Amino acid sequence: MKVVRMTLIFLVMFGTAIAASAATNWLQKGSDALKSLDTESEGTSTLGANLPTSDVIAGLKEALTVGSEHVVQQLGQTDGFYADPQIRIPLPEKLATVKSALDKVGMGSFADDLELKLNRAAEAASPKARELFLNAISQMTFEDARGILNGPEDAATQYFRKTMSPDLAQAMTPVVDDSLSEVGAVQSYDRMMGKYADLPFVPDVKADLTDHVVNKGMDGIFHYMAVEEAAIRKDPVKRTTDLLKKVFQ
Repeated sequence: MKVVRMTLIFLVMFGTAIAASAATNWLQKGSDALKSLDTESEGTSTLGANLPTSDVIAGLKEALTVGSEHVVQQLGQTDGFYADPQIRIPLPEKLATVKSALDKVGMGSFADDLELKLNRAAEAASPKARELFLNAISQMTFEDARGILNGPEDAATQYFRKTMSPDLAQAMTPVVDDSLSEVGAVQSYDRMMGKYADLPFVPDVKADLTDHVVNKGMDGIFHYMAVEEAAIRKDPVKRTTDLLKKVFQ
């Protein structure tokens, strides 16, 4: 009876909206529940009313799927990056000298326009993360899930960074390249650097806009995945999945 009780609490943690006062200790109880199942085979042990262990793991996967969908939707819209001070993409550090010099002569708007368009490129590329999140979640093993539940607050985000980063960078790069041209970032950069070159006694400066946007874009995506993960661990999930509706019928 103890295993049944602990396991039900674990499932509630990832799929139902219950009283907020119970949220603070869900993660620990869920971790304890998985530990108690450690010696049983995935898909063969039963929880509660003949609920297999695989459904418990599926609940975690679906909760993370919901979280990743929220992140991609949030960042892939207009101003998803630009209007968010937490993840807004600044100019590359190498261009700080350029911006400072232009500000002094009243032409800082050229740098501001470029910064806006770098963020627009990241917003256009963010939806590429959706499929990669789904792939990483689908490939998650029982051991991965147990490590996430027993790990630190950002354990799932660390898992995604490890499994997704190379593929995400590769997927985002051509989109960012195209977007930099489509939103006018390349033209803004050329105009800004032209104005900068006209100033006397300024050092030569160059920056790789694509790499900068890709790297900062991934930082923003994983930043908000960590926020979603913290909510999964601490608060009731606001949207239930088909699996969890079935579990609690």
